[in-house]
Amino acid sequence: MFLKIDPSSGIPIYRQIMDQIKHSIASGALRSGEQLPSVRQLSLDLKVNPTTVVKAYSELEHEGVIHTRRGMGTFVSEGRIEMAVKQKVEILSRLAERLVVEAVHLGVTSPRLREIFEDIIQRYFTGNGNGEQR
Repeated sequence: MFLKIDPSSGIPIYRQIMDQIKHSIASGALRSGEQLPSVRQLSLDLKVNPTTVVKAYSELEHEGVIHTRRGMGTFVSEGRIEMAVKQKVEILSRLAERLVVEAVHLGVTSPRLREIFEDIIQRYFTGNGNGEQR
């Protein structure tokens, strides 16, 4: 698994780890049941404090993205996480707001941001119009 940390990004390192693991799962680079590196190994690979990796893994486990089997390691969870619609909307709203704030700071226009977003949606979702992921 290849993760890249940017200490100057302003995004906490644990959050960068979480986001990249989620991206790897969404893109198919990581599959259900696949084992993740140990906390020790990932902290060595990324040259970060092990507690940073522990925090990222703990948050991902709390969200149901990964699970730990005592004595065996940490694995990508099977299937999709079931959570309340309200929770999903809250999470997506926070993420969307971060995206819009960044776009404003970068001087991206609303129409251009919509184009970018549509391109990304096309990459991750099928064209069947019912919101099913590929």
